[in-house]
Order: sequence, then structure tokens, then C-alpha cells
Amino acid sequence: MSLQSAKSLNILPRLSEKGYALSQNRVYVVEVSLNMNKHSVVRAIESQFDVNVIKVNLLNVKGKAKRSVSQQGRRVADGRDKSIKKAYVTLAEGQSLPFYQAIEEEEQKAEKVQERIAKEIEKQDKPKRRAKKADKE
Repeated sequence: MSLQSAKSLNILPRLSEKGYALSQNRVYVVEVSLNMNKHSVVRAIESQFDVNVIKVNLLNVKGKAKRSVSQQGRRVADGRDKSIKKAYVTLAEGQSLPFYQAIEEEEQKAEKVQERIAKEIEKQDKPKRRAKKADKE
């Protein structure tokens, strides 16, 4: 597989809570085509995102049966969902993929807002100093 064809491979991020938790440890979950192997996944990720891949684990997820009907004692399956292949990609230290940047930016904004609110509450809770009549004279 040439470098040009590696750039054209379709790699989709699998965005989930589990995937976000794994991304904190530099492990990213992506959906790849069923005919890709570990070597082609490494080449595609490295060429598309300019990162160093340390390790790749592949997982085939078989599509579930959509419906099964029982007719006269026989079971008939009407169809299946699409089967997919997931790749768990571990990156080198200090590198990341831009899949969860929007979530992290929202978290940082929320933290800043909470800090501002806490400061305002502290200002309101402090007792105000009143000048005594003797001090005025």
C-alpha cells in the first residue's frame, strides 16, 4: 500500500465515554474498514495525523441480528446490522488526536466559570467594614 492510498483510507473516530476515558491515556478508538490490518492502520493514522503510533489492537464487531421471526417452529432471521472493525491505537508520549478537543475546551470554559462564581461568592460573604462615628470625627 502506498503512502497516497494510506491517506485516502477512511478512519472514523468512535466517540463514547469509554473512548474519552481511554484518550486520557493516549489510547484512541477508531473505526476502520474490515479489510485493514494493523500495519495499514498504523500507516494511515501516522500519515493523516502526523503522530507516532506505538501499538494497535484490532477488534471485529459482528453485526447484530435485526429481527428474528418464528414461523411454524422455524426461526427466520430477517437481517443483520453492519459488521465493523475497531482499532485501539496507542500513541507515543505527549501526542494526541484532535477527536475530543471540543469536549476539553468546554470543560475548561466550565471550570473558569465556576472559578468566577466562587470568587463572587467569596466577595459577597466577606463582612463590610463600617466606619465608626469616632473615626469620622
